[in-house]
Amino acid sequence: MASLLIVGCGPAGLTAGIYAARYGVDCVVVGKDYGLAGEAHLIENYPGIQSIRGLELVEQMFKQLKSYSVPVRFGEEVSKISKEENLFKAELLSGETVSAEAVIYAAGSRHRRLGVPGEDRLLGRGVSYCATCDGPLYRGKQVAVIGGSNSAAQSALVLAEHASKVYIAYRREKLRCEAILLERIEKNPKIEVVYKVVPVELQGDQKLENLVLKRSDGETLNLRVEGVFVEIGIIPNVEPVRGLGLEFDEEGRIKVNPDQSTNVEGFFAAGNVTNGSNRLDQIVTAAAEGAIAAASAYEYLRGKAGR
Repeated sequence: MASLLIVGCGPAGLTAGIYAARYGVDCVVVGKDYGLAGEAHLIENYPGIQSIRGLELVEQMFKQLKSYSVPVRFGEEVSKISKEENLFKAELLSGETVSAEAVIYAAGSRHRRLGVPGEDRLLGRGVSYCATCDGPLYRGKQVAVIGGSNSAAQSALVLAEHASKVYIAYRREKLRCEAILLERIEKNPKIEVVYKVVPVELQGDQKLENLVLKRSDGETLNLRVEGVFVEIGIIPNVEPVRGLGLEFDEEGRIKVNPDQSTNVEGFFAAGNVTNGSNRLDQIVTAAAEGAIAAASAYEYLRGKAGR
């Protein structure tokens, strides 16, 4: 049994582990992967680092955490967390159980899906959720990005390095990405933005051949593309903690206080799973929440020991 269980190996969980170790807290970290941060092509807004690949950044965090000799169960996934009296029990998909007096839950999020015909059938055969991972497979081909946020803009710029043509299909009249990304998109001759459209179907037999869009006036538009990259938001990974009695907001994120505590005593949350500062979905705010959660968990455990 550990004093503190940290769930998640993204920026929030890894930072929480680093701070907990520095506080001298007996902790264990469990996470199946590096989360969405590990998929980021280039990160250019992390203070002190001009430009770095997402995977490289989180690997540096992981290496720093391991330097403190913190036990890390990387590649393992928590399926359920329950609380019996004053002890939390985390069930792993491997069948093992990890017990702890306190929890920092930083399990991150996953890509939101389109929910249109053809999406599931063509997954991995033209449909992707990671431009960094799959972009090189579409060298010299036509592709499309669905979405209008920073992640969609970044994906389009990544794909333009490989593809012959990149469409951005967005339901609104203007992209909502950062100004610097919008400027780069507008200057890139390979990228074309199609506004006021929504995807209605992905077509193809053995692989993706056509993206069917519907304009706001009801007109149908067909884009002959071989790849579609979905960037329409994220869904917090909160299923394992649904039975704890936590409070959630309207987006399904865990409600946290300024100290990252929740309505369940001894349970803290950080990163994309929360409704706190990381509604920005940024690595810098996820790391900040992880640090705050570790400090709060330390104070909680110290107070508990003194009772």
